[in-house]
Amino acid sequence: MQIKSNNEMGKVFTTLRIVNRADQILAEAGVIPEAQIRSITLENVLVDTGATTLCLPPEAIAKLGLKILKEVDVATAMGIGKARIFRDATLSIFGREGTFECLELPGGGDALLGVIPLEALGLEIDLKNQVLKPLPISPTETYLTIL
Repeated sequence: MQIKSNNEMGKVFTTLRIVNRADQILAEAGVIPEAQIRSITLENVLVDTGATTLCLPPEAIAKLGLKILKEVDVATAMGIGKARIFRDATLSIFGREGTFECLELPGGGDALLGVIPLEALGLEIDLKNQVLKPLPISPTETYLTIL
């Protein structure tokens, strides 16, 4: 997994592979061939702790063929606006995988990786070194807790 950072203080970028989970399920059931599973790789995705979830531009959502779940009100730099939430985006990074809802970026823009996928996948931002890194998950130390 290639992690990219730029020279601007505090900004961390990463590469994400995103797969349409509904396609994966259909392929597992033998309804479609594996070759028809839609997926994309996005480079220079901003890791944004100001974003709640995965945020994708409309073109990425269209390429993945994700289905709309609902329309919601969102807070943006321009005020409150409407945005659409899509389902079944499976992210892969650092050998970890999770399926999440994603928010369509109003007006386009670059993809953002928000705090919900970061926490669920056990990823941590190291601002000093401007990298994203996985938290430990081993028999002796793990980010997963049940208290």
